[in-house]
Order: sequence, then C-alpha cells, then structure tokens
Amino acid sequence: MTTTTIDRPQTGPGDTTREHRLRWLILAVIGLAQLMVVLDATIVNIALPAAQQDLGFSDADRQWVVTSYALAFGSLLLLGGRLSDLFGRRNTFVIGLVGFAGMSALGGAAVNFPMLVAARAGQGVFAALLAPAALSLLATTFTKPDERAKAFGVFGAVAGAGGAVGLLLGGVLTEWTSWRWSLYVNLVFAAVALVGAVLMIAPHRSEHRPKLDIPGTITVSAALFGIVYGFSHAESDGWSDPMTIAWLVAGALLLAVFVVIETRVAHPLLPLRIVLDRTRGGSYLAMFITGSGMFAVFLFLTFYLQTVLQYTPIVTGVAFLPMVAGMVTSATTATAVLLPRVGPRVLITTGLIVAAVGLAVLAQIDVDTAYATIILPGLVLLGLGMGMVFAPGMQGAITGVDPDDAGVASATVNTMQQVGGSIGTALLSTVAATAATGFMDGRVPSPQNAALAAVHSYTTTFWWAAAIFVVGAAISAFLLPRGLLPAPAEGGQPAMAH
Repeated sequence: MTTTTIDRPQTGPGDTTREHRLRWLILAVIGLAQLMVVLDATIVNIALPAAQQDLGFSDADRQWVVTSYALAFGSLLLLGGRLSDLFGRRNTFVIGLVGFAGMSALGGAAVNFPMLVAARAGQGVFAALLAPAALSLLATTFTKPDERAKAFGVFGAVAGAGGAVGLLLGGVLTEWTSWRWSLYVNLVFAAVALVGAVLMIAPHRSEHRPKLDIPGTITVSAALFGIVYGFSHAESDGWSDPMTIAWLVAGALLLAVFVVIETRVAHPLLPLRIVLDRTRGGSYLAMFITGSGMFAVFLFLTFYLQTVLQYTPIVTGVAFLPMVAGMVTSATTATAVLLPRVGPRVLITTGLIVAAVGLAVLAQIDVDTAYATIILPGLVLLGLGMGMVFAPGMQGAITGVDPDDAGVASATVNTMQQVGGSIGTALLSTVAATAATGFMDGRVPSPQNAALAAVHSYTTTFWWAAAIFVVGAAISAFLLPRGLLPAPAEGGQPAMAH
C-alpha cells in the first residue's frame, strides 16, 4: 500500500511510490533549507566586527545588519505562508531558495553599508517565503505517526540548533577566510537544497486555491514590523524613548485591527480557528517563549565567552556544541519515543523546566569560571530542554489544519519564534544594562569592576530567562490539552483537531 501526499499532482501511482521512497531524502533537503534560514540569524553576528572594519560603518549603524533581517523576516512570514498555499509549496520553496541565495551573494559582495543592509533585508524577505514552505512540506510529506515524529524531531533539532551552528560557522569562516563567506556560504546550502527540491519534491496543485486577504496582509505585516522594530529600538534607545513607545503602540493597535479584520473577511489570511485550537495555540505560545529566551542566551553567553573568558570566535562556537548535541538527542530520540505515548503537554512542560534548570546553572558563572564545571552542564541541560520543546511544538502547531491552510499555520510557528526572539533580546538587553549600571553604583571604575559588572549583567539575564521558561511551563501545563496528537488521516490529509 502506498502513501499519497497532498503535495503532488495526482498523475498516477508511480509518482506516489517514488515520493514515498524518497521521503527521507526530502527531509534532508527541507532540513538543509531550514538550517540556512535559522543560522543566518546568528552567523553574521560574529562576522560583524570584521565587516564593520572593512566597510567603515559606525557602532550605531551596526545593529541594522541584524535588525534589517529580523524586520523583513518577522513582518512578512504570514504573507509568505499564505503565498505558499496560493502558488504551491514546492514553487514557493524553490523561489525562496533562489532569492535567498541571490541576496546572500549581494551581501557578500557588498562595497558599502547600505548595500549590506539591503541584502540582509532581502534575505529576510525570501526567508519569509522559505521557512513556512519548508515546514508545510514536512507536514504533508510524512503522514504516518511514527515517521512523522522522527521527521519533526530532526526538523526541531535543526530549528533549535541552527543558531548555535551559526555561531560556530561564523567564527570559522571569519577567522579562516573572510567575513564575506558568512554570507557566501548560503550559496552552497541553497544550491544543494535547490537540486534536491527540483528532483525529488513534486509540484503541489491545490484544488481549492485560497484567495489573498489584502487588508489583513497589509495590516498584520505593518503590525509585526512595528512590534519588531519597536523592541529593536528599545534595545538601543531605551523603553521610555518616544519612538519606542510609538512603534510598540502602533504595532499593538494594528494587531488588534488585524484580529477584527480576520473575523469579518471571507478568506482570512490567518483563520482564527488555527490559533484558537488549544493544541496549536499552546504550541505557538511555547515557541514564542523558547524564542524569547534562547536567542538572548546565544547573545549574552557569546559576550561572556569572548569578552570575559577571552575565547576566540572559533572556540566560542565549539563551546556551544554540547548544547547542540543535547538538543539533537532530545529532539530526535526522546520526542520520537515519548511524544506518541505522553503527548505534547508533558514534553513541552518538562522541556521548559529542564531548560530553566540549565539557565539557573549558567547563572552561577563568575569572572574565571571553568568551562567544565558550570558552562558545560548548563548548556547540555539547556539543549536537552529546548529539544523537548521544539519538535513537539512544531508538530503540534500544524496538527489538524486544513491542507489549504498548512502554509500560514507553518508561518505562524516561525513568526512566534522570530517575534519572541526580538522581544526577548530587547527585554533582556535592557535587564543586562540596568544590572550592570546598578552594580557600578558606588564602585570605583576599574577593569576588574567592569568585568564583575558584565558578569553580573549576564547572570541577571540568565535568571530572568529561567523565570520566563518557568512561567511558560506553567502556562503550557494549563493551556495544552491532555492526550496525544491526532494522527494524520489517510491520504496525507491532516486529521482535524477539536
């Protein structure tokens, strides 16, 4: 008996058999594309000082190399998800790959700061097409419950570990070649994924093509832009700055308008039934919380390792590998074994608690902490916990959606992670700055006190992130329903969840 997926033209049994046979290779293609998107959020961070020296832009301008990517990516994800439903998941996936590679080449060849920022924004635009198409392809390629659990375990590990891999790869490329290769390397990833997609993924043709909700698209894109920009502005200019307040208020108001629009239009961009389901809603919230804590940990622990312990970029990247190993182990093994038996509520809640314990361990660092005694066990626990959240969170987030809504449901997962990362980074950056300033009050400025103040700021942020995870665990335990995820229906159609 062959398995039929919804992402192929119904032309004959031979196509069905071939796509079923190649499903694990298709997973490799999808995972490679997802890795490229996720690691690009961090790979450029380590390369930034070298790029700044080469192109001659200021410290104030430096943040825009990171922010431009986050703004375009976060604000256009829902549109990208709906476009994949409109024009086919494989077509959108291929366009995203080609566009992302082109923008990466443009950024690598940048001769000035505006060219680099424009390329990074372009990467974000095409990442907004690529990421939801990848997840929805995964959801429609694997329909057997046991295989789906394994596939989402792999995908969740890639999505979670990509940021740490980006730190390692960015350090290696910057130190051994040039900062430009932190962008050029995407051409290699995209080329391999593109060949695999064209050869192995069949075109998707929807029998009921959804219409594009223009008012909803404009409103939510503007709302997400305002929220992400507002939090980015708060990171650099403070929470009391009028521009920060204006952007955040505008974003919140537009988000409320978007909800009203979605209840009234015939073909909503994001049907509210997608997020009001307890399993999906709880999964989206879990992804938001993990994003808010995880990206901040990458940032502050990287600062600590490089500025306090004086690690090189390469050694800093290597230091994160135990976390990657823990994340891959828990996402692939524990999730495949436990998720079909205990359901997402137990795994996600437990994962957030384990990650909080890992952060509490990291909060014990000081100016001369040995890696093996504090940092290593903290990173391993953090990785194990995050792996237990990412895989079931992503699978739960697309459980039971109508096939024609798979793209926008997948986009919502990435939106929550991206917006959560922006909010968490801005919030914890403020916490860190306040903690450092408070530590120096009444103390004589000196290199020793400056180092102590920096460490105090990092430990404070780790405690805050741990608290966020504990609150997230409590909310997940309350919000997520008991029981197992519903199995996909025969023929690749996702079973409806109630």
